[in-house]
Amino acid sequence: YRLAAEQGDTKAQYNLAFLYAHGRGVPQDFGEAARLYRLAADRGFAEAQGNLAVLYMHGKGIPQDLAEAARYFRLAAEQGNVASQLNLGLLLLEETDAGSMLPAAPGEAARFLAQAAQ
Repeated sequence: YRLAAEQGDTKAQYNLAFLYAHGRGVPQDFGEAARLYRLAADRGFAEAQGNLAVLYMHGKGIPQDLAEAARYFRLAAEQGNVASQLNLGLLLLEETDAGSMLPAAPGEAARFLAQAAQ
């Protein structure tokens, strides 16, 4: 996958990122996983967008950033990615700490949860 990923193949970038995120065949490296997911995500690959959002949500390999997590979940959710619809809905339901960049949005959360349920 490495050569194809370096040549800009989004599916290869996603697959190699997945291997790094899970330590399969390569040492686990969330930073490299995030870098590769971002390459594919920024080219519109929904699964990469959703997985990058999870890394942002948990601060794995990149600083935790709920606003970026929501942004990437939204991009994937709008393409019909069910896992991202569910994750975005749950993220928007949560009350966040004071000063957080992501306030709870129950109405919008309900919309994405309903999409995920269909």
